[in-house]
Amino acid sequence: MSGHKNPDMDSICSAYCYSVLKNRIDPENRYIPIRCGHMNKQTKMVFNKVEAQPPRLMANISPQVSDVSKRDIPTLDVNDPVFTAIRRLDEENISVIPVFADESEFKGIVSIHEISGFLMSDTLEKRPQYRFRINNFKRVLPGYFYRRGQDQEFDAPIMTGAMPYEISKERINEMLPLKPLLVIGMREDILQFAVEEQCPAIILTGMENDEKIKVDFSKYKGTVFISHTDTAETIRLLRLSTPLKNVINKSPEILQSSLSFDEAKKVMVNSSLRGIPVFEDNQFSGIVTRRCFIEKPKKNLILMDHNEIDQSVPGADQTEILEIIDHHRLGNSRTKEPIYVYARPVGSTCTIVYTHFKMNLQEVDAELATLLVSGILSDTVLLKSPTTTDLDRETVKELIEIASLNFEDFGQELFSQNSALEESDPRDILGADFKIYREELNVGISQAEVVTLEDVEDVKSRYMDAMEDLRKKKRLDCVMLLITNVIKVESNLLMTSHAGIEERLIYNKISDQLYNLPGILSRKKQLLPEILRVLEEINK
Repeated sequence: MSGHKNPDMDSICSAYCYSVLKNRIDPENRYIPIRCGHMNKQTKMVFNKVEAQPPRLMANISPQVSDVSKRDIPTLDVNDPVFTAIRRLDEENISVIPVFADESEFKGIVSIHEISGFLMSDTLEKRPQYRFRINNFKRVLPGYFYRRGQDQEFDAPIMTGAMPYEISKERINEMLPLKPLLVIGMREDILQFAVEEQCPAIILTGMENDEKIKVDFSKYKGTVFISHTDTAETIRLLRLSTPLKNVINKSPEILQSSLSFDEAKKVMVNSSLRGIPVFEDNQFSGIVTRRCFIEKPKKNLILMDHNEIDQSVPGADQTEILEIIDHHRLGNSRTKEPIYVYARPVGSTCTIVYTHFKMNLQEVDAELATLLVSGILSDTVLLKSPTTTDLDRETVKELIEIASLNFEDFGQELFSQNSALEESDPRDILGADFKIYREELNVGISQAEVVTLEDVEDVKSRYMDAMEDLRKKKRLDCVMLLITNVIKVESNLLMTSHAGIEERLIYNKISDQLYNLPGILSRKKQLLPEILRVLEEINK
């Protein structure tokens, strides 16, 4: 669930608290609060005060790689034999397996593509060499170790001892300085020579269970393994004992979990890989295959403190809207199915959320009470705004008691977070609570709550430049900034140039494009009706 763009305190607190309620009454589903913009100082202060984790920032809710990536997947270690990879790919009917070192360090991927490349390379050019890891002998061969050698890993070609002694000796000498892994039956003469030459490993085949080994291995530094299968099968399996670190794709293409579904699908379609690793920052988080992109996923969304898609988190038009909880005028959002809508003309969405706790007979603790009352006091300007209703006042009274707060002290603490215009970046002020109203003319209105209006003239030029830039960027007809002193219940209105609007406004002009609005606190209830009246008059 998410509040509107440029979220204020009410938007963020209502989303957080409503998610708590929904998770209680609907444990079958998981409700996650998000925000689609940065928190202002007020909101940060309140979440720090109750030591709660605020809704996480999501700049876009469109389907992403993270929505389709497979997380619960088998993994392999770099030292696992190729044999294990083949078996896992076959038994679990998967396309690709990520490979790690020490269980957490991503090293690459293995698929049928890498394995077939490894096996095919054996038949080309010169006699192949293999990387052998003696611990893998037991994992691929039926049998046991007669003795373990000093080298845990080594590179060697495979040779059988099926030829006469002199020819076998000649073939071994031809390979020098490379020494082979020898697969052989009980050929004592060849075995003795292999021992003298310190071949890295000897695999004995065709041994009877009680047959004694007559060769002296006391000075032999290599490994001797007794295989219970025949020579041909032993050689086949030995090739598959190669550790995966010698087979894997060590630098595959990767996708970031935040990449859009559509962009990732293009990458996957044009890739030769059967599966692509997914990373969240620098941490492996899953795998995507072509099957992941057959159907585009759709997220469910609850709109909090707004009801129009264009005011919602980017990508909301690609979601399934489940509910709307709001206290603003209704826009023109459409849904495919009937949904739950609770819209009420009160001063804050947090008032509506508290009503839902009571409707569902759910307890509100001190933490939730503090967050809810903060949202109400912020949106109703300490209950001074004309949007304030009796229900808001009753709700604040109950929540203040639950949270054990003093109304005056907490209100002062809340609004002391507001910064003077001179101390702030105009872009931050304009972006913190900016809403667009689309009529015949498109107007954007931001509101800033300050501790003084005395510096407005001093910063006017700086803010006008930023407002004009914002107007051009958003392609609007006019941008306005309502600057409100909540303590003195007075506002100034700063606006970009628009002759049609300026000549029709009823407010007293202080200077060019700056107006005084005594008694005005609410953008929605007091300023917006006047702006809509002016726009309607222009369009007659």
